[in-house]
Amino acid sequence: MVGDARPLGIRAVGCQGAVGSRTISRALRPPLPPLSFLFVLFLAAPCAWAAGYKTCPKVKPDMLNVHLVPHTHDDVGWLKTVDQYFYGINNNVQQAGVQYILDSVISSLLADPTRRFVYVEITFFSRWWHQQTNATQKIVRDLVHEGRLEFANGGWVMNDEAATHYGAIIDQMTLGLRFLEETFGSDGRPRVAWHIDPFGHSREQASLFAQMGFDGFFFGRLDYQDKRVREKALQMEQVWRASDSLKPPTADLFTSVLPNMYNPPEGLCWDMLCADKPFVEDTRSPEYNAEELVRYFLKLATDQGKLYRTKHTVMTMGSDFQYENANMWFKNLDKLIQLVNAQQQANGSRVNVLYSTPACYLWELNKANLSWSVKKDDFFPYADGPHMFWTGYFSSRPALKRYERLSYNFLQVCNQLEALAGPAANVGPYGSGDSAPLNEAMAVLQHHDAVSGTSRQHVADDYARQLSEGWRPCEVLMSNALAHLSGSKEDFAFCRKLNISICPLTQTAERFQVIVYNPLGRKVDWMVRLPVSKHVYLVRDPGGKTVPSDVVTIPSSDSQELLFSALVPALGFSIYSVSQMPDQSPQKSWSSVLVIQNEYLRARFDPESGLLMELENLEQNLLLPVRQAFYWYNASTGNNLSSQASGAYIFRPNQKKPLFVSRWAQTHLVKASLVQEVHQNFSAWCSQVVRLYPGQRHLELEWTVGPIPVGDGWGKEVISRFDTALATGGLFYTDSNGREILERRRDYRPTWKLNQTEPVAGNYYPVNSRIYITDGNMQLTVLTDRSQGGSSLRDGSLELMVHRRLLKDDERGVGEPLNNEGSGLWVRGRHLVLLDKMGTAAARHRLQAEREVLAPQVVLARGGGARYRLEVAPRTQFSGLRRELPPSVRLLTLARWDPETLLLRLEHQFAVGEDSGRNMSSPVTLDLTNLFSAFTITHLRETTLAANQLLAYASRLQWTTDTGPTPHPSRSRLVSTTITLHPMEIRTFLASVQWEEDG
Repeated sequence: MVGDARPLGIRAVGCQGAVGSRTISRALRPPLPPLSFLFVLFLAAPCAWAAGYKTCPKVKPDMLNVHLVPHTHDDVGWLKTVDQYFYGINNNVQQAGVQYILDSVISSLLADPTRRFVYVEITFFSRWWHQQTNATQKIVRDLVHEGRLEFANGGWVMNDEAATHYGAIIDQMTLGLRFLEETFGSDGRPRVAWHIDPFGHSREQASLFAQMGFDGFFFGRLDYQDKRVREKALQMEQVWRASDSLKPPTADLFTSVLPNMYNPPEGLCWDMLCADKPFVEDTRSPEYNAEELVRYFLKLATDQGKLYRTKHTVMTMGSDFQYENANMWFKNLDKLIQLVNAQQQANGSRVNVLYSTPACYLWELNKANLSWSVKKDDFFPYADGPHMFWTGYFSSRPALKRYERLSYNFLQVCNQLEALAGPAANVGPYGSGDSAPLNEAMAVLQHHDAVSGTSRQHVADDYARQLSEGWRPCEVLMSNALAHLSGSKEDFAFCRKLNISICPLTQTAERFQVIVYNPLGRKVDWMVRLPVSKHVYLVRDPGGKTVPSDVVTIPSSDSQELLFSALVPALGFSIYSVSQMPDQSPQKSWSSVLVIQNEYLRARFDPESGLLMELENLEQNLLLPVRQAFYWYNASTGNNLSSQASGAYIFRPNQKKPLFVSRWAQTHLVKASLVQEVHQNFSAWCSQVVRLYPGQRHLELEWTVGPIPVGDGWGKEVISRFDTALATGGLFYTDSNGREILERRRDYRPTWKLNQTEPVAGNYYPVNSRIYITDGNMQLTVLTDRSQGGSSLRDGSLELMVHRRLLKDDERGVGEPLNNEGSGLWVRGRHLVLLDKMGTAAARHRLQAEREVLAPQVVLARGGGARYRLEVAPRTQFSGLRRELPPSVRLLTLARWDPETLLLRLEHQFAVGEDSGRNMSSPVTLDLTNLFSAFTITHLRETTLAANQLLAYASRLQWTTDTGPTPHPSRSRLVSTTITLHPMEIRTFLASVQWEEDG
């Protein structure tokens, strides 16, 4: 998107390039050299690893070297859809055609061997690549090999950093980096992360980049106050220590703030989209300006150089969708370099200009051998002016944010079943199954204008379309896999509308099967809820025993839902059978005393207002008065302080105090043996169900909001707020991309003295999975089911923004207000509330958050299917693990990599200091031998986080910090299948496997 915008490894001459590319369908992909072969090839060619920076241009050590970085920033959807951007459609909306940009750049690079170019978005590049002839592909490989075309970042997209979950970030980076590795070998491997447009930067993102092997990180957007301070203190570049748990330098990442966001310096934009004057060298022309431009550039370079510590400075020469006519840019840059460098001889200038890349610029910084300051917090929230906080997008388009999170869950289940069933998942009785389309759609959704909710409405609709189309081949794959693993070919059904109690099969069939798949490494006890007709049902477990069940009536609709608890083994499934009981109908169970409780929790409600008033942890003897209600901020459309309005990006309420949706709620109490619920109706557009199941240690709040009324001309930003008497001292805590926790302090920034101009929006932070407050004894934690904005605006209070509907654009380029249309008008979601002692709270919220993001998948069938293999009896229960994983270990990734290899990631999901009285923060040792039941691991290779380098041979540039020497441990080779995980450590493996014959 428009801002107010990389680099990678190059191999030395004489190294052989790897050929091959990833196509859309893994199942139908032609044979390629397996990655193991490529790894062996790299190891056999010593120059491959030494060559990362050897094609960088020569600099002049005694001068100020200005590194010109020609680049384009190509949004994977924003004002136009992904396809419209690629093909150059609807140029009346925005002049942008990525296929023409790449065509033009390649031609211009061939015209002069000194020219260089940086490309980033692999979504677009891979599509363009597959449309090229063999001859063009060879030309491009040569350009990459020579370092003239470099890839920065290398992800499928340049992902958002606020609304993204770390698992999805890793997946999209893996997809893009794998394409580069398979297409260009180590030539194509980026050395530098390049996030020039995301609107704020998370600490976890930096940690992930470091673990992927990047040498440095460049970004463009920095809070305007922070930037002023950094420029004065010469701290535009430093080392980011991005983890409190991982030992330095594991999560250390050299970080550089670009001087001009990602745009060219003012007056020096020579794209067809710009109006700046080109170089005119003819002194006879009345338009002659060469001398003036050179003089201007020399002053610009000198002034910019004063803000940085070395004799090197960088200028980004490009911006959004530029270089469609690359010759315009390169012709003028050629003249700039020639004329400026001529001043060295003519006038003794000490400025040297050169074509470069961020990787080559970084290489020079590293060689300067300076000591760098260390940053330990993050770069949220971001503001580009006094009343302009980019904290609205934390919550924009909540329906799309939920669909993305649900799709992540579904993709992990799809990946796991593909890994467990082996080739039988891809081709079977239900057709050709494939996980690749959903993997690619999910990668697209991580783009910083996708899951962020900052695109135009028709683009958001197209993102949802891509997800929906990705689900279909995964459903086929899962059907094939479940038939193979269960031994029964059923007519499987996937009910995508269970969140609104719609499932035709369960609402019409007299009997049906419920297959519950558990993607966790431990067994789960999961409450299944299915819409049914007005009957009583008999539910039997996998062994044929009757299990307790309830049919409850939903007060708001008078419809019924069947409830039963399913016990599902680790990484496996249980099949339950359900049948109607004749001539019986469920009994309505209403009550009047507004209290719900189980063996662990009690929740009391005010009998007058119907609002939650008290939460009690019976197990730990904790009692907390807490009031929860819904409020709305009146969205600003501008005032006498600033014309800034609330919009897709910006959150700016008209006043500090929000307004009640309603001070009271109409209530219905439902009590059954398997659930207790208080149904609260606040208004025609806001309701909530507060729910407790037996054995549940959290209170579930299922809210429904929308359509938000705007007939009064007021845009509204709706929050759920919890008010307590906890003495929290201005502190609250939020997660970073679903992993480590960061302390937040109201009206405060750790690295500069904040001038707070927006007391609400300036205190909002991204909440990816949880937010909590504590008084040092009790801790109140709220888990979310999607990314939201949240804060604590007064002591003891905690709030989350659940929906927003606005009537004015915030003037950040989208050009339309965030006035959701279609199904996005209605939003339903869940908040899980935990009350614990502070010392034990981490175990509760960590394990519950894992259950939320990797929730069981329910698949339905009528039953009575034929046997998959006549000689093998069907089974009603299956586990892909021979033994459960310890509670502190998460199976992050289990996915097919190639026909004989799986991608395996295991992580320690607790941080240092989160023992919770159960040693949760202790290192954990696992033996992977015979861990999985469906296959045997025959060979194991450990890689970097994105699986594009063998860990034992990966190396990063080393940096000296002002905090003292940092040990640089040597990589140890993996010598056995026994591994140890330390707090917050993720270990990634490529496992050669042999599947069991009988599945």
